[in-house]
Amino acid sequence: MTRIGAFLKDVKQSKVLLLMALPATLWFLFFSYLPMAGMVIAFKQYRYSRDGFWASIVESKWVGLQNFKFLFSTNDAYIITRNTLLYNIVFIVAGLVLSVGLAIILSEIANKKLAKLYQTGMFLPYFLSWVIVGYFVFSFLSFDKGMLNHILSSFGVDPIRWYNDKTYWPLIIIFVYLWKSVGYSSVVYLAAIMGIDKSLYEAAMIDGASKWQQIKHITFPMLKPLMTILTLLAIGRIFYADFGLFLQVPRDSGTLYSVTNVIDTYVYRGLKSTGEIGMSTAAGLYQSVIGFILVMTSNYVVRKFDKDNALF
Repeated sequence: MTRIGAFLKDVKQSKVLLLMALPATLWFLFFSYLPMAGMVIAFKQYRYSRDGFWASIVESKWVGLQNFKFLFSTNDAYIITRNTLLYNIVFIVAGLVLSVGLAIILSEIANKKLAKLYQTGMFLPYFLSWVIVGYFVFSFLSFDKGMLNHILSSFGVDPIRWYNDKTYWPLIIIFVYLWKSVGYSSVVYLAAIMGIDKSLYEAAMIDGASKWQQIKHITFPMLKPLMTILTLLAIGRIFYADFGLFLQVPRDSGTLYSVTNVIDTYVYRGLKSTGEIGMSTAAGLYQSVIGFILVMTSNYVVRKFDKDNALF
């Protein structure tokens, strides 16, 4: 049988699985791979043409790496890079620890109806938009009507102008992000825990293992591959920031830019003021390339220590 014949035979045998994968394949094709042709805009001074989008790209002036200077030639370059990296490192580490810990706690609750109630309550914040979350935060931090200032006043403490004082905002940003995302992340780990063979725990109990020993020697090793893969994927987006979090929650306060300005918000404000699409495309390309390098490097390191837990 020829290679083509063998290929067609495999397609016929797997046609159900291929049809199931078709919607996702088409989604990635149209929204991830075809748009890559637009990366050329990062090297052009994009100007709109009446003949359409592709004509605009072709007719726009080639400027090489000029657009990339937008990110690196200002005093803000260090600040936005530092903020983006440090926040994401904290998000990855704290999110991993809290998500796994929360999943383990939920799996140990004997009353399953109560566990589902807790799970739903922690899962709901994920579905709230950052605009709504921003107003929630404002209801706590408003200078004259905020709940926190009312509490402080009742103890004789002067109210704080939260949106003018950058001291507290790194902690506020981290807390709000974790409050919104940890519940969703914990569901993934909880599903993995539910899939662990219960006979392993029963055997450990017969051998006299304590609950902590069961978690340490059974749950953690079983979750290790999933934890590694999700962490590697998160590292790939370490140069991306949650735009809504850093724009809506601080209410775009200029006083807080030194601790809330990240690459995404900086590019957004630059695009509003200059209208240069090429600059924003250059920023996106820069983030993608750095993310790709970080994923490949991290995956290489993981393969050196444990080949089975690597992405590829």
